[in-house]
Amino acid sequence: MNKAIKDDKGPQPKSDPREKIIDALMALAGEKPWEEISLADVADRAGLTLAQFRDCFPSKGAVLAGFSRRIDKIVLEGGESAGETDRDRPRDRLFDVLMRRFDAMEPYRDALKNINDWAMRDPLALPALNQLALNSLRFMLEAAGLSSEDALGALKLQGLALAWTRVFHIWLDDDSTDHAKTMAALDRELSRGEILVERAEGARRRLEPLARPFIGLAERMLGAGRSR
Repeated sequence: MNKAIKDDKGPQPKSDPREKIIDALMALAGEKPWEEISLADVADRAGLTLAQFRDCFPSKGAVLAGFSRRIDKIVLEGGESAGETDRDRPRDRLFDVLMRRFDAMEPYRDALKNINDWAMRDPLALPALNQLALNSLRFMLEAAGLSSEDALGALKLQGLALAWTRVFHIWLDDDSTDHAKTMAALDRELSRGEILVERAEGARRRLEPLARPFIGLAERMLGAGRSR
């Protein structure tokens, strides 16, 4: 995934060649290391030509982004919205959403293990995978009635991405039927993140009065510059 991940088309029907390519890549990823999968292998498994593959995706990384969006869609369409659930604590709602995501990923565990093994060997893959996680988790937060658009949005989103990655590694080796280790790890990470966000919010409120005069001065200077 040295090429940038790009996924600029909306969800497609299952009969669409894009979906066939995603299925083919994830099947191959469950059978052998990521580095050994060629574009021709994926096209052949999908029953398509390389030209048809190229019309759909520019790289394996882009196919992986399409897979991530497929999982997002399953989660977003398969659960209650924040307004329909009686679980009032945001952390509890987010816990439910993220566990639904792990459930949706379960059929692809072997493939995800091999992909993760490759990512651990290739440091250039990590920023792209982090961005992929951010793109998905932004919607997971919204599904839980939370937002990544407020003053601390970027901090919350990146913190959640790091927490998700730590729990993901535990989930990969959690073969129990009830996923007890995964749930315990996720609960622990979300509790820790909740505390950190509360502290950051408190620090922001304390610093805001100190920053306000400088913001006002900057606005006046910019206004004066525009009036000339």
